[in-house]
Amino acid sequence: MSEVSDVNAFEEFLKPGVYVQDIDALFPLLQSSHIIDVLIGLFRGGRDEVMIRLAVMREIAARAELPEWTPAQLQNHLSFIDATKLETVLHRLRSHDLLQWDADRRVYQISAAGRMVLSAISGLLRFGEADDELGYLMSQAAGGSAVGELSAEHLSHVLAKLTEYEHFFQEAIASGSEFRLKSAQARLSKAQPWIEKATALINTISENGMDDAGWQIVHKIASQQSRLLNMASVFQRELAKVARQRVMLSQGGLSSTELSAWLQQRSVESLAQMGARMAVTPEPLFVLPDVMLDIADDVLEREVAVPKVSVMPPDVEVTPAQTEAFSYPPQLTDLTRVLAQLEDDSALPDVVVGGGFAQASYRYSLLTFLGEKHEDADLNALAEQPFRLTHALDAPLQAVHRNEVAAMTAGQLIKHTPAKEG
Repeated sequence: MSEVSDVNAFEEFLKPGVYVQDIDALFPLLQSSHIIDVLIGLFRGGRDEVMIRLAVMREIAARAELPEWTPAQLQNHLSFIDATKLETVLHRLRSHDLLQWDADRRVYQISAAGRMVLSAISGLLRFGEADDELGYLMSQAAGGSAVGELSAEHLSHVLAKLTEYEHFFQEAIASGSEFRLKSAQARLSKAQPWIEKATALINTISENGMDDAGWQIVHKIASQQSRLLNMASVFQRELAKVARQRVMLSQGGLSSTELSAWLQQRSVESLAQMGARMAVTPEPLFVLPDVMLDIADDVLEREVAVPKVSVMPPDVEVTPAQTEAFSYPPQLTDLTRVLAQLEDDSALPDVVVGGGFAQASYRYSLLTFLGEKHEDADLNALAEQPFRLTHALDAPLQAVHRNEVAAMTAGQLIKHTPAKEG
């Protein structure tokens, strides 16, 4: 299709008096119409046809040390494809500049445009398998920066993905749902290596330089990156708050969170059966409604023969109450002393478990105060201990089997050196 016919084809999409050459959104695409035609030739048609074309191209390009193929070699190597269909595929790839045919030497070879398309598809497939959109975008931006071809459009895609992450995390925090918080925390853990790589990318851009539009996006990426990295502590604080407010449904320690997790593992059919059984409300068929109303009216209208008179009791001598100063349970002081004596990192059960389930739960809740400031001297003494609480929320529960605790969330107390003031 010629360039003139391409331009004329736009007339049915554009308003009268609007010319395709004057549209900023279409101008760069028209300049790259050749590579777009190559993509159209590769992907036009049914899904199975496209898969066969891609498989043929990937097999031809895989032999990097001998990039040229004779027709006989292709027939033998791709013998799983019907010979007639293979000729049709090769002809289409050749006619759309994905494959080169040297008539003098009678050999096939991947074209320059075809190799670029395959390289882009290879990156998409690698990151697509891991569902890592941010990783793919960062790799594209880093590669463009390394060869001096990074554009503001590359960076805008990275910024858009980071903004999408922030909105998702903020919604999870606002919901207060433990499941959404854990899901967001897992998603942040997966994306955190790529978020941290944004720092190296920004440093590289600073060394190589960038236009004004690119610099504005770079500054926004740096701010977005800082906010996302702070989300890890926010998730930990919100999950600790949820743990303190967890509702226990039985004396055995069953919580509403555990009940919800169990219900999520049930099938739709089993949930429907449980709902049908729970929806049955017993009706007292042995009692007649009209008789119940008559009895109720009689009780309400009945006159009391001897009304009761309430009399205040006489004054008596009482002992003045003794006001006792408030004091925390001994576990707070014990936990502060244990942390002060620790010289290295310690597993969470070694610090928390002891005495019984109630004492362990109280110590566990006290660990959330680490790193915070408090006016209360006792709490502040605990908060100033140089430890940071980390949880392995994706790992299975850690077996304990002592002091009334069977298992608990895996975690560690990481010791760190406090920053000096001044």
